[in-house]
Parts: sequence; C-alpha cells; structure tokens
Amino acid sequence: MKYICLGYIEPGKFEGMTEDERNAVFDECFEHNDHLRAKGHLVGELALQPPETALTLYWKNGKVATTDGPYAETKEQLGGLSILEARDLNHAIQLVSELPGFKYGLGPIEIRPAADLNEIIKASEQRRRQKTTR
Repeated sequence: MKYICLGYIEPGKFEGMTEDERNAVFDECFEHNDHLRAKGHLVGELALQPPETALTLYWKNGKVATTDGPYAETKEQLGGLSILEARDLNHAIQLVSELPGFKYGLGPIEIRPAADLNEIIKASEQRRRQKTTR
C-alpha cells in the first residue's frame, strides 16, 4: 500500500545551521533515501520551494480566484513529500521513524494512506462512455 508522507520543517531551521551541518544532514538523509529506494519502499520524493512562492487557487463568486502564499498559516512549513510503499501503517511508521532528519530536529512528518481511485475512475469512464454513445 502507498503512503504519502508530508514533511514539515520549522522556518529558519536550515538557515540556522552551518554549511557543514546542513551538508551532514543532507548526506545522511539522502543516503537513507537511497537505502529505502533500493528496497522498493521509496516510490517518489519532492522537495518544495518556500511557502512565499506558493499560490493558492479557490472558487469565489462563480470563478477561480487566487491568493499569494500557502492555504494555511502554520508554525511549521511543508517542506516536501515522499511516497512510500509499505505493508501497512505500522510498517510505514517504522520506515519513517528511521529517518535521520528526526535526530536533527526536522519534522514532524504526517503519514497518510493514499486513496485507491481505480474503481471510482472506472465508474466515471463508464458513465462518460454512455453519455457519448447516446
């Protein structure tokens, strides 16, 4: 089963480290990711640019509107996401708990099971086909 892991970081955390400290964190974390990837557990990963680069879309007065910045103001910033393949939630917790970033004060990490949309997509395709064959 796939689990989406949302990694948060306190603003200024990396900026407060020396270059050597930052490099040590990155090297250890990326080495761990290589290990997870080799075992088939790390399906994908993305780092995000800072929240000030975000643009939020929403529906207002019958049309799409935008706001600069993230949707929610929080103490921590969403820094990135990973997609893990794990047997179950306990296995996903075990894999995430081993991340080296925790000992450097990075986190928290939210783990959320990915939804399986296959049946919903198939039903939608059937409805759309029926509309076009009438």
